[in-house]
Amino acid sequence: FKQKTAYEIASCLVGSEMCIRDRYIKICMDKNSLELISSLNFWENKIEITPIKGGITNQNFLVTDNLNKYFVRIGDDIPEHLVFRANEVQASTAASTIGVSPELLFHNKSIQIFKYVEGLTLSSDDIKKNLDEIINLLKKVHNSIPEKLIGQSVIFWVFHVIRNYKKFLDENSSAYIKILPDLLSKAQHLEKKSSPFEIVFGHNDLLPANFIQDDKQIWLIDWEYAGFNTPLFDLGGLASNNEFNENEETHLLEHYFEKKLSAELSEKYRAVKCASLLRETMWSMVCLLYTSPSPRDKRQSRMPSSA
Repeated sequence: FKQKTAYEIASCLVGSEMCIRDRYIKICMDKNSLELISSLNFWENKIEITPIKGGITNQNFLVTDNLNKYFVRIGDDIPEHLVFRANEVQASTAASTIGVSPELLFHNKSIQIFKYVEGLTLSSDDIKKNLDEIINLLKKVHNSIPEKLIGQSVIFWVFHVIRNYKKFLDENSSAYIKILPDLLSKAQHLEKKSSPFEIVFGHNDLLPANFIQDDKQIWLIDWEYAGFNTPLFDLGGLASNNEFNENEETHLLEHYFEKKLSAELSEKYRAVKCASLLRETMWSMVCLLYTSPSPRDKRQSRMPSSA
């Protein structure tokens, strides 16, 4: 399996996750959001609310309370994507405890308030320039967060996610039903190729926008997909989301594992990376179910124009 197999088997969805994500959740300062934020007993003074672009499955705001600034995040559970805010709160709390994520100050069922970090949201180029620091950050996340978790935790297992997406797409009459059995067969093959697995606690959504750099450190935010996983999933996600070349991937793996890259590890890594790309493709398929303007046009609107 080549690393881009997932995109090749559904070529009409190449690069589609990010564009669909932008359509799927629109960032807007609507009246309900304003009222929800303003109604909280957390504030001490009259507040100023400013929307922040970049949220994918949530709405983000900068709230100024006198001289204090806060990052406010609004979002409900999204069962079809296995996003549950209680898990996000648990992971965010543990991440802030080990000093890799801003402090979570308040939360309820649909809203979270964090200490605001004044810093630069990283680009893919920034990720590459700071790769060694980010690798050390990931190793800290993977190995230290489990020591700080309290209560029940979850596993974010890409192969289960793929099976769950197939079931959801089948049940909701996706336009891609005919190719789903083949995708599932490929996922099963990848799961066998990538085992046995080392298990750590992963972030599982390493987009460049989830890294913020201030004058002290690089912070990692947005823990809604966090859970126990193989480290290869985070490493593969970091590489694919930031378009690493082969040399950059080799450096990533050798620096993380602190040894020369073996043929066995390379094969397992590429299998997990391919599975992560397949999961991204099926993420897009699920999101397409929500782009329909009306039930009558449902099937047409679920198919991309290039299909």
